[in-house]
Amino acid sequence: MKTPPLRLGVNIDHVATLRNARGGVHPDPIRAAHMAVLAGADGITAHLREDRRHIRDQDMERLKRQLFAPLNFEMAATPEMIDVATRIHPHACCLVPEKREERTTEGGLDIISGASHLRPMIQQLKSQGIRVSLFVEPEIAVMDAACELGAPVVELHTGTYCEAVTEGDEARISHELERLRRAAAHGSGIGLEIHAGHGLALDSVRPVAAIPQIVELNIGHSLIGEAIFMGLDEAVRAMRAAMDEGRAQVAA
Repeated sequence: MKTPPLRLGVNIDHVATLRNARGGVHPDPIRAAHMAVLAGADGITAHLREDRRHIRDQDMERLKRQLFAPLNFEMAATPEMIDVATRIHPHACCLVPEKREERTTEGGLDIISGASHLRPMIQQLKSQGIRVSLFVEPEIAVMDAACELGAPVVELHTGTYCEAVTEGDEARISHELERLRRAAAHGSGIGLEIHAGHGLALDSVRPVAAIPQIVELNIGHSLIGEAIFMGLDEAVRAMRAAMDEGRAQVAA
């Protein structure tokens, strides 16, 4: 079976973080989105948080109007965000856990105990023609729960794997990669589309890109960090090249 191509979604949240640190309008996250697409991104991701710490409502509205690539709206599973999503109508919505005190998303959404809360929201978004994904831990039971909820897509949380890479813990790296591989294979086998993301960087992306069932990676913070040194367009091209190198291992 031919391995599907691997898409890159670029998260522009932290361009907005830098803008908000000073106030005003610079740097403009929408300009960053256009630059990322021109450099090879297949889509743009933005997370509108409850406290609006980075992306703002106006950013989402401008992205919807101006972006010439698919827009993936990361959001908490709340009535407020469902209302925003149905008004803006992005290509996709990824439901993520959210706590006001966290610096960044700290783990996957609990879709097993939260099934009754999530089911009507998933159905409401799907009824509007919005692709729904769930940001989850890479576990077999979680894949089964996502399928039962009717979500067509899961995004596997790669943060624990990336922490192991940073720490240089080879045993933990191997363990976390195996978790990702098992979950991706099982999820794909029961009909889910498999994405992955969180914490991925140039030094960690290749083994994840080599998992054949994964068809999309969403990457943000490391790209914006690298952009300080090499420019955003070059950072996106470098990430795209690293992903392609990892993907080539599937056929090797």
